[in-house]
Amino acid sequence: MAYSEKVRSAYKELIDGIRNDGLFKEERYIHSEQGIEIKVEFPAGSEPRDVLNFCANNYLGLSSHPDVVKAAHEGLDTRGYGMSSVRFICGTQDIHRELEEKLTAFLETEDTVLFASCLDANAGLFEAVLSADDVMIADRLVHASVVDGMRLCPAKHDTFKHSNMEHLEKKLQEHQDARYRMIITDGVFSMDGDMAKLDVICDLADKYDAMVVVDDSHATGFIGKRGKGTHEHCGVLGRVDAITTTLGKALGGASGGCVSGRSELVEMCRQRARPYLFSNTMAPVVVAAANKVLDIITATTERRDKLEASTKYWREGLESAGFDLKAGDTPIVPVMLYNAKLAQDMARDLFDEGIYVIGFFFPVVAKGQARIRTQISAAHEKEHLDKALEAFTKIGAKYDILGKSKDDIIAKYGL
Repeated sequence: MAYSEKVRSAYKELIDGIRNDGLFKEERYIHSEQGIEIKVEFPAGSEPRDVLNFCANNYLGLSSHPDVVKAAHEGLDTRGYGMSSVRFICGTQDIHRELEEKLTAFLETEDTVLFASCLDANAGLFEAVLSADDVMIADRLVHASVVDGMRLCPAKHDTFKHSNMEHLEKKLQEHQDARYRMIITDGVFSMDGDMAKLDVICDLADKYDAMVVVDDSHATGFIGKRGKGTHEHCGVLGRVDAITTTLGKALGGASGGCVSGRSELVEMCRQRARPYLFSNTMAPVVVAAANKVLDIITATTERRDKLEASTKYWREGLESAGFDLKAGDTPIVPVMLYNAKLAQDMARDLFDEGIYVIGFFFPVVAKGQARIRTQISAAHEKEHLDKALEAFTKIGAKYDILGKSKDDIIAKYGL
């Protein structure tokens, strides 16, 4: 048979090697709604235990908000369970267009089109609007889904060093012979928590006649004074040509994504983007809940204001304890450990202390850049933050990393 025992044995050997190196990615099973206080089964087969969640993308604490859950029930009752179709056939309800219009107004763009996920939005956008005569110039740390979307596009591929505007300008000068130039970046970089320099990027785009595309998945809803995203924070509302973002993080945390921006680019996605043309539409229950989320976050900035204050408190607490942190001011606060096994071991010990975090290592981050990525939510209260700071300090002391530099940690644990 095609799938021989030789092939099976080879893959088993690879998996065993990952497990033996302490780098095996184990599933955790949540036995409760997604929130701050959750019940987690880890390892598999163990009794679920109560822990505090510090690793979800639930930035505004809306994943299980009662008004959002109620709206989901109403959507299920009035619009059904699934669409059983793609958008352009019979997969568009009135609530889908309502959500697109609300997103357009919130993001202050010209038009918006929904996708099943932001991954699908990134997979569809570039191929729909660019050709082999064009060039894409991306920050080297863009999200994996952006990289995959670029791979599907026939345009030339190039990159610039992370947030290095001099290097970006050099690349734009090199590609002046292209029909169209497109600068591509994340708004907030998901592993480091830093923000793109969108003001400078937009200035360079104006100077060299380029388009700007931003994946703002880790910013929409809470970055900027009104939570509109990095384009608001950087003062470039109306200057970004296309924004891809998700409904699966701050905006309810379920699923779905979109492309929002220039009306022509959005229409090209409706006409040509393959994930839009060949994937089922977002389920009505998710759309109804997302519409409610937009109502909540446009009515008040209370949640993003609380998130900003809690992030500052959390970061200052970790710094005071002596942890090595990535610089930034977003709710993504990476605790740098550099060694993959150390990151895994610390995450397990923190779980035993009632704090749920995950160790990240290659290939999710670069080799030698292992970390525990902590994420703050508007649903975290001060007592949650204090309990986690106490646990982090205890486990940090156990591994003798408090007050230690990168070189000190690497000397002790290696890369």
